[in-house]
Amino acid sequence: MSKATQKDESTNAPVSLDEKDLAILRELQQNARATVKEIADKVHLTTTPVHERIKRMEESGVIRQYAALLDHSKVKKGLMVICYVSLKQHNKNAGARFIKSIHELHEVIECYNISGEFDFMLKVVAESMDAYYNFHVNKLSQAENIGHVQSVFVMGIIKQTHVLVN
Repeated sequence: MSKATQKDESTNAPVSLDEKDLAILRELQQNARATVKEIADKVHLTTTPVHERIKRMEESGVIRQYAALLDHSKVKKGLMVICYVSLKQHNKNAGARFIKSIHELHEVIECYNISGEFDFMLKVVAESMDAYYNFHVNKLSQAENIGHVQSVFVMGIIKQTHVLVN
């Protein structure tokens, strides 16, 4: 079995984490720029085991990436829209083509395959209502196999977090 296949299979498998691993993850979720020494001090370990634990969690896919979380309104993406999309055809090839097209749309920052009346839920950001209209009419609606799109405009964000381990 190739390494790529092994990695793909192990990506979805749960990883055994102890309390120290969870403490390290809590610290990284609060500040991914914290040094190994700063984390070690907070979780009461020395730097070497903290470094090894972080490396193990990165390699096992528990830690997927490090990112800067931006305030969308301060980077000219003040309009957030949730789009529910249904496809005309429901087969593997049609779904794959739609997914490929979504990857090419930079306005779409999240995409979920969902159950129910719609097939996908998209989180879209745009500079303005005009920019969203242009995206909807000239990009999203032009994607192959689109059946129906329902747009819901976000009026305010009540809770937005990326914290998984408390």
